[in-house]
Amino acid sequence: MNWLLVVLGGAIGAPLRYLTDRAVQSRHDSVFPWGTFVVNVTGCLILGTLTGAVGVAPDLRLFLGTGLCGALTTYSTFSYETLRLTETGAGLYAAANAVASVVAGLGAASAGVALGQWVWP
Repeated sequence: MNWLLVVLGGAIGAPLRYLTDRAVQSRHDSVFPWGTFVVNVTGCLILGTLTGAVGVAPDLRLFLGTGLCGALTTYSTFSYETLRLTETGAGLYAAANAVASVVAGLGAASAGVALGQWVWP
């Protein structure tokens, strides 16, 4: 049964990542990968919230944490886009993407932990 929760979460997270990425990126006229940045930071916030939420059922953790967040966030795309920025001469954008993604991701995860502890003590 656990695998089904992960599969269902992933089936929602993967298209959500794609649609969110396209929607966000279409609103920016920049080479910076805003879509990937948004989905990764959002995933960090969700996973941080689940981490801080003591009262959340294990099934919900599997569905949202492993399934949804696993499919929503994308380290491989982050890495690829950062390398492509470097290869195309946009080194400052690549550096900004790397630094901002790590800082914002850790910040979102930390905020999520605090939120989870506050909402589900």
